[in-house]
Amino acid sequence: MTIRAVVTGVGHYLPARVVENAEFEKTLDTSDEWIRTRTGIERRHFAEEGETTSMMGTAAAKAALSDAGVDASEIDAVIVATSTPDLTFPSVATMIQKELGMTCGFAFDVQAVCAGFIYALSNANAQIVSGQVKKVLVIGAETFSRIMDWTDRSTCVLFGDGAGALVLEAQEGKGTPEDRGILSVDLNSDGNYKDMLYVDGGVSTTGTAGKLRMQGNALFRQAVQKLASTAETAIGKAGLTTQDIDWIVPHQANIRIIEGTAKKLGHAMDQVVVTVQDHGNTSAASIPLAMSVGKERGQIKTGDICVAEAIGGGLAWGAIVIRW
Repeated sequence: MTIRAVVTGVGHYLPARVVENAEFEKTLDTSDEWIRTRTGIERRHFAEEGETTSMMGTAAAKAALSDAGVDASEIDAVIVATSTPDLTFPSVATMIQKELGMTCGFAFDVQAVCAGFIYALSNANAQIVSGQVKKVLVIGAETFSRIMDWTDRSTCVLFGDGAGALVLEAQEGKGTPEDRGILSVDLNSDGNYKDMLYVDGGVSTTGTAGKLRMQGNALFRQAVQKLASTAETAIGKAGLTTQDIDWIVPHQANIRIIEGTAKKLGHAMDQVVVTVQDHGNTSAASIPLAMSVGKERGQIKTGDICVAEAIGGGLAWGAIVIRW
C-alpha cells in the first residue's frame, strides 16, 4: 500500500478591481499593444485598499473546502505560499487558520516567490506521505501590487493579485503512475542568480518592504531552460514520459516563456492551461489559480495527468506531477 496526496478540492479568489493595459498608458511610456505582444497580458486584478493577502487566501480556501465538501475542522494543516504577507509575523497561514475557525492543527508559510506553490505542495505531500497529517489546505496568495515601482514600465505591468487553494487528502494507492494524487516532485534553487529577480528592501537591511527589481531578458533565458528541465525530471521520477501528460499547468509569468517551455516538452498550446492574459503574474498564486480556472473551464478532469512548473526569485524552481 502507498499513501498518496490526492487533490479533492480547488478554489480561487480574484479582487474585484480589474486593471486593463490601457490604464498604464496614462502614466507610463507604454501601450496595450506593447504589453500584449511581449507578455500576453491583457489585464490583471489589484487588491483594493485594505484588502490583504490573508483575506484573499481565506476566500480561496473557503472555495476549495466547499469544492471538496470538507469542513475546516477536518483540516490538519494550512500551508501558505506567499512573498507578500500581511505582516512580518505572524504567518499568513495562522491568520487564515483563525478566519476559517480552526482551533487545532498547525499552519505556516513558505517563501519561494513564484515557485512557492510548488514548494508548498511538496511540503504538504511529504506531511501526508509520512503519516503526519491526513488533510491539508495548500494556498498560494499574493498582493504584488504593494511592491511595485510604478515608474518602472518593465515590471509594474506584469504582476497582479489573487489567491488559489487546493485541498489534499491522504488516500491509498498501489504505488504506480495509475494512482491519483501527487506522483513526483522536483525542487531546485541557485542563489547565484539572486540579482535577476529581487525586492530591494527587507527587515534586516532597510527596514522597509522595498520594490521589485528584475533583469527581464536574463531571467527569460534561464526560465525556459530550467522550467523544461525540471518538468522533464519530475515526469521521469513519476515513471512517465512527456507524451503521458494531459495538461501543462505552468506558472503564469509570460506567454513567451509558457510557449517556449511547452515547445521544449513537445506539447501544443491546446494542452496548456493559460490564464496569464487575465491575471498577469500572480507569483505563488498563479498555479493554483490556473488549476482552479482549468477545472472550471472543463479542461482538467479527474484522472488527467498534470505537470505544474514554476521559477521565481532565488532563483528557485521546480515541478510537480499530479494525477487529478
